[in-house]
Formats: sequence, structure tokens, C-alpha cells
Amino acid sequence: MAMAADEIEAMIRAALPDATIEITDLAGDGDHYAARVVSEAFRGLNRVKQQRLVYDALGGRMGGVLHALQLTTAVPNTGV
Repeated sequence: MAMAADEIEAMIRAALPDATIEITDLAGDGDHYAARVVSEAFRGLNRVKQQRLVYDALGGRMGGVLHALQLTTAVPNTGV
């Protein structure tokens, strides 16, 4: 069973309430998505730790219900 983009977004938002989240279905099949997640929670963390926060938010669905997620993480631009 494929995962809907809004379900992915809701799970990430539950873990990172301040996040700006963009989800794109790459193949139109509900199994291959790209996600861009921008959150203050990432500040001071390396990319691996940032991505781990997102994967943890998905509660183990990666590799199962959610086959592939191309993930980009960033901290908000503070304009400084």
C-alpha cells in the first residue's frame, strides 16, 4: 500500500511543527517522493542528523510502506 503525500507531510509536521515541508511525488505511484524540509530544529546539526530527525518522524515506514524518499533538509534563512 502506497503512502499519500499528505500523510508524509502530517507525520513530519507532528515531529517538526515549525517546518516548511514540500512533498513531490516523483513517479506518480505514491512510492517515490522527494521532500524538502526546512526547520529551525536542524540548526547546528549535520545533514545526517537532520535527515535522521525526518526519518524518525516517519516511524519506520521507510523501505516498507514508503519505498523511496529523496530528502533535502535545511535551516530557515534568517536574512543575516
